[in-house]
Amino acid sequence: MNWLKKDSVLVPIDFSDISYQAIPIAKMYIEETSVLKIIHVLSPLHPADPAAMWDTLKDDERKQKVQSFLRKKIYDLGYGAVDIEVTIGDPGTKISDYAAEIEADLIVMPSHGERGLRQILIGSVAERVVRQAHCPVLVLKSSAKAKKD
Repeated sequence: MNWLKKDSVLVPIDFSDISYQAIPIAKMYIEETSVLKIIHVLSPLHPADPAAMWDTLKDDERKQKVQSFLRKKIYDLGYGAVDIEVTIGDPGTKISDYAAEIEADLIVMPSHGERGLRQILIGSVAERVVRQAHCPVLVLKSSAKAKKD
């Protein structure tokens, strides 16, 4: 077995093209796709959001819809059986916590390359994951070409 091969690799997906590009990179570190894990972190509904005010959309429904969408998207990309986790909260913390929970050997995620004021105001999810994760984090540099696609 190659010393680079991992037993569990986590890829955070935020629906951007750049995040989907992390999957083939992660696949290079595993023997089979069944040990590839995908996570998507939803933002909590704002209390002023009509769905929250009128209680028309439950968190479980939101998570189920996203999981169904991701399952189809991952299948359409040709990756077959992949574990998908959908959770709600702070992305950096939830990604790090889930990686610890599943005992991931590696997290592969893109950097969206935010700079300056935008990074200060929003914060970098990749940076938080690197700081909080119990395992190595491979942060893929975004390219100008990938951002345009």
